[in-house]
Amino acid sequence: MITYLYWIVLVVITGLVLFGVGYKAKLWKTALGAAAVIMVAGWGAYAFHFEQVFVKRYGGEMSIRTPVGQQHLGITWKEDNIWIETYDPQTNTCIFTEYSKGNVLQGRVYIKNCNPYPR
Repeated sequence: MITYLYWIVLVVITGLVLFGVGYKAKLWKTALGAAAVIMVAGWGAYAFHFEQVFVKRYGGEMSIRTPVGQQHLGITWKEDNIWIETYDPQTNTCIFTEYSKGNVLQGRVYIKNCNPYPR
């Protein structure tokens, strides 16, 4: 819900700039340029800062894919970063992957001879 509110506010602000500067002041080039800057800055702020903050603190949602051939084991938050644990049965390795804001890969820890499914 918070994600939808963010995008609605961003679109309303962009619309107000287009209306006020473009329609009322008749400065369409300036209005279109300002609207483009607002939308790009808003998208960048969401992608590189707000997405994980919204998910963790306000109940937003995001998607991360498990790499092909690996099995998902667990996930946890450490401060504002997500740690995801996967298992690669081909190499018998557990992999902890850290994602910071913006889903930029920050770190990876390999545990060799990991056996998450004891028999």
